[in-house]
Amino acid sequence: MKNMNDLVRQAQVMQNKMAKLQAEMAERVVDASAGGGMVKVSVNGKNELKSITISPEVTNDVEMLQDLIVSAVNEANRIAKADMEREVSRITGGIKIPGMF
Repeated sequence: MKNMNDLVRQAQVMQNKMAKLQAEMAERVVDASAGGGMVKVSVNGKNELKSITISPEVTNDVEMLQDLIVSAVNEANRIAKADMEREVSRITGGIKIPGMF
């Protein structure tokens, strides 16, 4: 039974680390841009858009502006997801946990 107790203890430690990581990642802000910096966005680890900056020269082309906003937000979310996956992999030793991503 000692091995089972060790396994349970390790699982609890990993669960605590994962909870801490999720809280940290929720507060982490990721920046991305599109159109050579004409649109800049910031998102947090919960994929919430925190800020957006738009250069005045792009405001006269609505379609381009829409595309740049979508591109910048998608890129920021991609970076945030990759950061989370990297941190989870560090905690789990590379073991893929079903339902995590």
